Amino acid sequence: MSVQQISVAYTAVATAENGRDGRVATDDGKLDVVVNPPKEMGGSGAGTNPEQLFAAGYSACFQGALGVVARAAKADISGSTVTAQVGIGKTEAGGFGLEVELITAIPNVDRATAEELVAKAHEVCPYSNATRGNIKVTLTVA
Repeated sequence: MSVQQISVAYTAVATAENGRDGRVATDDGKLDVVVNPPKEMGGSGAGTNPEQLFAAGYSACFQGALGVVARAAKADISGSTVTAQVGIGKTEAGGFGLEVELITAIPNVDRATAEELVAKAHEVCPYSNATRGNIKVTLTVA
């Protein structure tokens, strides 16, 4: 599989200190947070963690992709939400891996339309494209 070339419109820059038990900040200062492992993984759980940040980014990005496909389909997605649940655990090979469930609620369309919009959003979302074939991503229409 070849790497798809893109025309970069924006580059986000963030720097981490002390990995999963430290701090991460963007170069523009808009994000500056303490990160700690969750209690379930033996940490203090005092700060946020990379999985929460990934869930926040993926849900926002997927909601944006949903808006793009909904506009093209002339579908009303007002009041819709996307919740990303990001799980982390050990892989069979001994490392760590992620899995994601995207739960989408679109109150103003029927279920078949919602499922079609979600499937199309999954094809255009940059996070979905980055994870496709790498981790398990489950799409759920609530």
